[in-house]
Amino acid sequence: MRKFGNKLIVRLLIAIAISFFVSLGMMSLIIFSFYKITGLTNVSVRSSYVTILIEYFAALLTFIAVFLLLVRKKILYLKRITESVHQIANGKLGMTIRIESRDELTQLAQHINYMSEELESKFEHEREVERAKSELISNVSHDLRTPLTSIIGYLDLLKKEQYNSEAQFQEYLETIYSKSQRLKYLIDELFEYTHLSSPDVTLNRSKTDLSALLEQITGEYIPMFEKEQLTVRKSITEEHVPVCIDIEKMVRVYDNLFMNALKYSIKPSEFFITLELKDEKAILQVSNKAENVPSDDVNQLFERFFRGDKARTGHQGTGLGLAISKRIVELHSGRIHADYSGGWIRFTVEHPID
Repeated sequence: MRKFGNKLIVRLLIAIAISFFVSLGMMSLIIFSFYKITGLTNVSVRSSYVTILIEYFAALLTFIAVFLLLVRKKILYLKRITESVHQIANGKLGMTIRIESRDELTQLAQHINYMSEELESKFEHEREVERAKSELISNVSHDLRTPLTSIIGYLDLLKKEQYNSEAQFQEYLETIYSKSQRLKYLIDELFEYTHLSSPDVTLNRSKTDLSALLEQITGEYIPMFEKEQLTVRKSITEEHVPVCIDIEKMVRVYDNLFMNALKYSIKPSEFFITLELKDEKAILQVSNKAENVPSDDVNQLFERFFRGDKARTGHQGTGLGLAISKRIVELHSGRIHADYSGGWIRFTVEHPID
């Protein structure tokens, strides 16, 4: 806590006091020197007025000179602050003012630095949002156009009755239906992603035992894994793992990870799932053997619309599943990341324990 209510005022008062006493000393020195030279008896009234005038101006000039000398550093610092604010106002965001001493001018400089950095961060965020919006529109347009074009094409064939048999007619209807379902799936995924990206998104949290939840979900997926020739190897702690999560949204994350393994695993192979407690966190890891993974930066998989190579694109994913999963985990104050080594891709989800 500061000893004085206002350090800058205290320093100014000290400068004024010093200037006053120095000017008073200068006046006394002039008076003493004048009377010593001329003598008290030889001084006329006119000379007295001139002497008083000289003493007054000498004292005033001394006061101003000493005061400016004492506050010169603060005046230069204030000028630097003014110039910096002008530059920030003209678009030079992110620039900072060098911090000096600990008075109110320094606090002003610190606030300006904070404002400048915050403005730069917000403008950069806005630019990133605009870039993301343009990218989103471009990718959505491309992804929605593909099934929509097929639907329109087959409907046009049916409208013109360009089919040879009832079987072909039913085939066209099935294709239209599957493409419509694909279109609905794309729209739902896009809606979910934009909803989760909103700053106003809320979670319906409840306390649950993560180990019991994962045991249940894994049990539901085991028949599907076995059908795809994937052998499940699980190591889920039997300890009670208390977490406060939106169960529906977190199940979406686990579903995405398991479905990725089903789609992209080398078959036959093994699928590993582990849950352990470490450093006040619940660490979930799922691993599967996979090919054609962007090993230079496997975490690109969490980017919007990233699907990897053509082989992965053939699975008709939206490229939003892992991006949605990442956003859900982050909303729970957790972390999700991936690594790839020796042909194995591993996804790690870190949950804070309640």
